[in-house]
Amino acid sequence: MSDDAPTDGPPDGADRGTADATADAPSTADVHEDADEAERSVREAIERSRSGAPAVGSVVRDRFTSDEIFQRIIAAADEEITSGSRELFFSALAGGFAITVTFMLYVTLKAETGGDVVLSAMLYPLGFIYIIIGGYQLYTENTLPPVALTLERLASVPALLRNWVVVLAGNFAGGALGAAALAFGSVISPAAGGYAVDLAQTGVDTPWWSLFSKAAFAGLIVAGVVWVEYAARDTISRLVVVYLAFLAIPLGGLYHSVVSFTEMTYLVLQGSLGVGVGLWEFVLPVLLGNTAGGVVLVTVVNYFQTTEYRLASARFEGATRQLSLREWLLGGLAGRSYVPLIDTAEGHHGAGQFRIVVPISNPRTETALVKLACTLAAQKQNAVVDIVHIVQMPDRTPRGYRVDQRQRIVEQSDTLLADIRDVAEGYDVDYRTSTVVSHRSFQEIFDVAEREDADLVLMGWGEDRLWSNGRAERPLDELTNSLSADVLVFKDRGLDASRVLLSVADNAHADLNAEVASLLRESAGSELTLLRVARDADHREEAEQFLESWAAEHGLADADLVVDDSGDVEAAIVREAEDCSLLLVGATSRGLLSRLVTDSLHFDLVSDVDCSLLLAERATDRSLWARLFGR
Repeated sequence: MSDDAPTDGPPDGADRGTADATADAPSTADVHEDADEAERSVREAIERSRSGAPAVGSVVRDRFTSDEIFQRIIAAADEEITSGSRELFFSALAGGFAITVTFMLYVTLKAETGGDVVLSAMLYPLGFIYIIIGGYQLYTENTLPPVALTLERLASVPALLRNWVVVLAGNFAGGALGAAALAFGSVISPAAGGYAVDLAQTGVDTPWWSLFSKAAFAGLIVAGVVWVEYAARDTISRLVVVYLAFLAIPLGGLYHSVVSFTEMTYLVLQGSLGVGVGLWEFVLPVLLGNTAGGVVLVTVVNYFQTTEYRLASARFEGATRQLSLREWLLGGLAGRSYVPLIDTAEGHHGAGQFRIVVPISNPRTETALVKLACTLAAQKQNAVVDIVHIVQMPDRTPRGYRVDQRQRIVEQSDTLLADIRDVAEGYDVDYRTSTVVSHRSFQEIFDVAEREDADLVLMGWGEDRLWSNGRAERPLDELTNSLSADVLVFKDRGLDASRVLLSVADNAHADLNAEVASLLRESAGSELTLLRVARDADHREEAEQFLESWAAEHGLADADLVVDDSGDVEAAIVREAEDCSLLLVGATSRGLLSRLVTDSLHFDLVSDVDCSLLLAERATDRSLWARLFGR
């Protein structure tokens, strides 16, 4: 062997390739590090629910701190306060009817055991178990989660009262139906019926203050059950807690408002009591006592035992999540009734400004929408363009976004919005950008427009836009009775406003399009064509007169006026749109938004024309029924 031959390092040829491969291979430490990171990711996924609320305790895994319990309650309340009235009512209706099971078993066992206090109460909790484990709505259970959200000023007092009223109405309706079934359906024996009458009569004969006091203790028990239930991590624990807690109500001679209403209704149906007397002397004091016990003795006490970090999972720096005092007290009358999960907007601009809200789902692909909004705003004095990136949070998946993920979402959104800000900078308009993260994407459009006092909402239309997310929600309940702002929906095939065609109809939506056309003519020098379709040749002269008058009234007398007497509106629009770059069409009598949400807006002209399309719906006072069904 030569003295200068290498003594270390890889040999030539194949062995060198093996050595290189070995050098590139991860070390044992790297493998362990990757495994640890994967384990941490899995653990984080398990330890956080989709709402960001903790799924295990941070100090002891099988026990939650008071802050963590509060976070879990807030997450549930956040979902509950945004539920539609229909969902709340029918869930409460089922809950009220389930209470009938409690009433029926209680009086039946009283009859079978000769009135034994302990034995007759053994199955009393069954209806409550159905309700709480099954997720039905119960008024006394509702005293905790929504009140906690209201104490945090994330929901307004009117929003809380609306929740209570709907749930209470559903509970009482379900209880009344159950009482009627027991009274007329021969479900219980005559002996049990006698005990049912005695129970209700005893309640009516009990003094007002005594009823209130006993009901307050019952409210304390029920709201306490909710707190303990959110501290439990398995169904068996919840079952035991619910059973023992509600067993204390009959054993302690306490009163529950929904059970009392069912008892009172049964007595009324037997012809032994007037409704007014029963409500005033029995149900009302019990209802007030339950409410006081749940709110004051439990909710407020539990709230103040938590620390300033009680909302750490739902709020992070830069997110504005609290209502103003006026909003908190007056709700939508003063601005907004509810704060979405994440809203990075910093507040309103000054009064008297014309506000255009532009909700977008993808900042990379919706720059034309922003350009159109800025083009319109540039011709308005004191106009503001609010560009809102609405990120939909999944609500039907076992995992949603964890807290750290939501933080990254907002950061990524801000980065994506940088391109949008560059677009807006090219116009002489005031603008701002913000991000909303919520599972209610379609609902947030209306909420943002309302709290920003928007004059105009401009949004995109397409499969990847907010409409597609909206179809997965509850459109019948999320549509408001009347629009708070005018709405434009833009089908983007390139923003070119050089040649604009406006289909003229005798309604407010065409008037909105006339305003848009005027703004485009001033900003882009658009050539305008107005089209009126007559029913037939016999009505052509009438259509011409209407079109001339309409054009003059809207300041568009210098536009090209075209009358088509074919009677086929869509075919006429398609023919005239061959030479235009932008088509303006107003909503029909049935409306625009309802058809977009239900995916029933099928204009053949959308696919038959090659130009961009702008659909308009003016804010009107039409009822929800009229907006949805056109009558």
